[in-house]
Amino acid sequence: MKVLFLGSSKFSKIVLEKVLESKHDVCGVITQPPREAGRGHKISKTCVHEFAEQKGLQVYTFEKLSRSFDEIKKIDYDIALVASFGQILTQEFLDNRPCINVHPSLLPKYRGATPIQSAILNGDDKTGVTIMKVVKEVDAGDIIIQEQTPLSKEIMFSEVENQLAELGGNLAVQALDLFQNGQQKFIPQDNNKVVLVRQLTKEDGYLDFSKNAKEIFDRFRALSECLGTYILLGEQKIKVTEMEIVDLCGKPKEILINKKRFVIACADKAIEIKKCQALSGKIVDANSFLNGWHGDLNEVR
Repeated sequence: MKVLFLGSSKFSKIVLEKVLESKHDVCGVITQPPREAGRGHKISKTCVHEFAEQKGLQVYTFEKLSRSFDEIKKIDYDIALVASFGQILTQEFLDNRPCINVHPSLLPKYRGATPIQSAILNGDDKTGVTIMKVVKEVDAGDIIIQEQTPLSKEIMFSEVENQLAELGGNLAVQALDLFQNGQQKFIPQDNNKVVLVRQLTKEDGYLDFSKNAKEIFDRFRALSECLGTYILLGEQKIKVTEMEIVDLCGKPKEILINKKRFVIACADKAIEIKKCQALSGKIVDANSFLNGWHGDLNEVR
């Protein structure tokens, strides 16, 4: 089939790689336009844009699909495949050709922008990928294929994202095969089981040591790599980049060890901060951080 691919993120790139390895023909790629990124505000292309160009694919960067539909209609494709694109698709676009989406959750659970983070935050023991028909309502379309996979209690967001992108790419190819052979089936979602998830902000990265160790560690796993996680020490917000659970007890938020090791009590056990951001902005190990800290080290806020 001639596939028009829409995607912008690392997740999207992995899905696109899988489709390119298949018998299907990617006839064009739509991705978000280049934007300012990083401290230097350098204009950068999406990773999908760069990868597609390397593969010699036709790339389109429309600021708004709704304003570019006349150009899109000229593209010769059989089906649109969407994976973490970043724009709302218009009804006009959806009516033009079949359109399917790769969503990294077991729909109808976790409709919305943060399904992977939400599964980790909630301590789920399984997750998965759904290939669904795209409709106007967010992530509400009929299910075409769905497959679940175990969700480890230890691995970080980026590893889960990679695993689900690999699975999503394979399932997307299976779905394209079904469409090519006229064997696609559509299973309506159970609206009684819908779980909606919101866009997360930097404030969600706050590690609240009045909670239990698993809740804190799950928040760290879910958000430290994408949004950043932090503790409040005095008036300072300290970014945390490595931690582990330890079998110590104390009053929640109390700093139990502040010499060479940095250990903070929570509701049940304790968390050892292994690496965090010094006041200089540099990420350092716990011992270096403690040596450079000149305020109180009794408790976190």
